[in-house]
Amino acid sequence: MKTKLGYAGLSILLMVMISGCGEKPEASAANHSQNSPAVVSGAGGDSSNSEATASPTAEATAQPTDKEPTASPEQKKTETIDVFYTDPQLMDLVQAKASISYSESDLASKYAEAFKALQASENPELVPLWGKIELKSLTFENGQVLMDIHKPIEAQLGAGGESYALSALSKTFFQFKEVQSIEVLLDGEKVESLMGHVDLEHPITRDNS
Repeated sequence: MKTKLGYAGLSILLMVMISGCGEKPEASAANHSQNSPAVVSGAGGDSSNSEATASPTAEATAQPTDKEPTASPEQKKTETIDVFYTDPQLMDLVQAKASISYSESDLASKYAEAFKALQASENPELVPLWGKIELKSLTFENGQVLMDIHKPIEAQLGAGGESYALSALSKTFFQFKEVQSIEVLLDGEKVESLMGHVDLEHPITRDNS
């Protein structure tokens, strides 16, 4: 009887040992899986990150906006005016026609263009008396044209030429009804005579021109 009980106990002990040996590798594998760090392949990437990077950007979804309209340039007015020159012998004052273009919102530009017409002529029979005079500035206010000029040595004229030059300037500017006087400065200063022969009025008016 004791021998049978001994065998039975031995059998139970062997079964327990075998059962214990079978569970250890599984537990070890489970522990190894929990403790081992996850390795992420740079080539494979994460599927959730790939979907995030594929989402549309702000540039792709932005709607185009209309451009602001640009202001159109101001149209200039063209006018034919009387201009005065002299003959090749400086014997007389000669009237001619010239075309000028200017901004209607800036009357000073109108008189500056008129002075430019006094400085040039395509006709050899019409000699400009102001061709070598430099216009430094020109303004218009309260009916007065204020001019500041520079006269180089080569622009010097005799008594007759100086008189014609002042007459040509006066007749050209006073054809405009809004011009009541002309103030001519030489390098910013009032001078008694432009070229030393004829008195220069300050200002030149319709009455004393």
